[in-house]
Amino acid sequence: MSTSSTPTVSAKSGPLGKILVNSKGHTLYLFQADKTDKSTCDGDCAKAWPPLKAHGKPTAGGGVNSKLLSTITRSDGSKQVTYKGHPLYTFIEDTKAGQTNGQGSDAFGAKWYVLGTDGKAITKTSSSSPGGY
Repeated sequence: MSTSSTPTVSAKSGPLGKILVNSKGHTLYLFQADKTDKSTCDGDCAKAWPPLKAHGKPTAGGGVNSKLLSTITRSDGSKQVTYKGHPLYTFIEDTKAGQTNGQGSDAFGAKWYVLGTDGKAITKTSSSSPGGY
C-alpha cells in the first residue's frame, strides 16, 4: 500500500505534460467513477489501484498547489490524499517512476487518468509509454 505518515505530492513533466507523482516518482491517477471527495475504489479495485494514503496532512512538492491538496476518509476509516477533490491512486503495473501504464485504462467500471497540476484529468495517451520489462 502507498502508506506514508505525510506523503508528498509533486509535479513531474513527461509525455503527458505536467502530472502529479508520489514521493517515489510514481504516477498518480484519478478514477472517473469517484464522486468529489468520495472514493468508490475498494477491494480488488484498491489492490490494482492502491489509494495514496496519509496519516497527516499531505505535503505539496514542487509545482503542486498546496491549497488543492486534502484528505478524505475511506470506508475502512483510513485517510486518502485528494487533489482538487479527486482521490489519488497509484497503479500496480507502474513498477518504475515515470511509468503511466494505467493511463486511459477502463477498469472497475470507469476510466483512469493521470492528474495534471491544475487538478484536471489528462485524457490524452502518450505515444511512447516507457516499458517496464
